[in-house]
Amino acid sequence: MCILRLLAAHPNYGYEIVTTLDQFSPLAAGENTVYPLLRRLKADGLLETFMQDSPTGPPRQYYRITRQGRARLEALEREWDAMTDAVKRFGRTGQD
Repeated sequence: MCILRLLAAHPNYGYEIVTTLDQFSPLAAGENTVYPLLRRLKADGLLETFMQDSPTGPPRQYYRITRQGRARLEALEREWDAMTDAVKRFGRTGQD
């Protein structure tokens, strides 16, 4: 969900996605996790790629969210909101 949210804002390349996630400690994931996930999201039609020149080296492969990816992100966010709401309500019941 976080990768789709990040790419919904603007296209990005793999290493930059990894470093952005690193800024949010609980979301930190290494390249060995992020790159396979990006490939799977692309294979599922949720992302597409394009090449863009880099100012500091060879061209980079960028990822951008597809229409299908946006629909999936919206569904995931609804599920997340429902789950967090349920956890909050459960926490107020006083049960362990």
